Amino acid sequence: MTSRTPPHNIDASIPLVRLGQGEYARDYRAEAPRHTEGEAWVVDPGFLLREPASAYHAGRKDHLSSHSLADFRRCPKLYRRKQLGLIAERDSAAYALGRAAHVLILEGRDRYEAEFAVGGPINPKTGQPFGTQTKAFAEWAASVGKPVLSDADAALLEQMHAGVRDHLFATELLRSGVAEGVVRAEYCGVPCQARIDWVNPVDGRGIVDLKTCNDLDDFEHDLHRYGYVHQMAFYRELVVEACGVELEVHLVAIEKREPYRCGVWQISRRLLDRAADENLAAIDELMRCREHDIWKTRFESLRLIEIDSPTQPKEHA
Repeated sequence: MTSRTPPHNIDASIPLVRLGQGEYARDYRAEAPRHTEGEAWVVDPGFLLREPASAYHAGRKDHLSSHSLADFRRCPKLYRRKQLGLIAERDSAAYALGRAAHVLILEGRDRYEAEFAVGGPINPKTGQPFGTQTKAFAEWAASVGKPVLSDADAALLEQMHAGVRDHLFATELLRSGVAEGVVRAEYCGVPCQARIDWVNPVDGRGIVDLKTCNDLDDFEHDLHRYGYVHQMAFYRELVVEACGVELEVHLVAIEKREPYRCGVWQISRRLLDRAADENLAAIDELMRCREHDIWKTRFESLRLIEIDSPTQPKEHA
């Protein structure tokens, strides 16, 4: 197993590795990552970089990410237009809520309270908070200087947090590890990067990705629909390139509505290997597109419809 020396420009006040959560959190600086006695580590988390999200996103112009590769697999033209800045990334309310869930569940309450504001100004006439669409709320949110969550959203996040804590396997996977660690490596001759939700160095745990969803019954369908397997295969291969260790991969999914069920899946090596092969083929195609500057939509040819109707999703009572 190889180890990577942290870059010299990392702020020494920022821990390289944070193990555990809440009162069990332990921060380790760049010089001395170490593990708890009795835990069998299969990887030294020192290969992970710790940096603000803004620094990671700034690296997208020079590094291929799993999301960019997913755009390319779907439509090379879409990938290229995003790369040129012709399509703005959407920062939707759902994305903001998902980001807040990740911070609370993975990075802990202190970081959550530091990064997000909750509530809003009170209307003196009613004694109730102003609505999120009002001018008073907008002015207050702008003055806070950080993302704002409504009381309802904050209550929802607490329910989701409790749902994850109540799941035996989710709790064990997230008991020890590094949150939001960044890995950069050359993969297939292309500089790549990933910001991984959670890496648990204990044997059998490995890469853990947190997903939010509306209905846990549909999650296995979502796993393929949204390319989660390809995303996790990309992460796994970058970790191999960075430290020479192939880790297990798990997904933790939590519902955003009652009863806030949590589920945990381990992705098989066979499925990850197949997705990794497809990622390799996509990167090879991407290199050819760059060489010839041809960016297609994947809908250039005539298509034949041979089925009566698409498969309808199941209905829930």
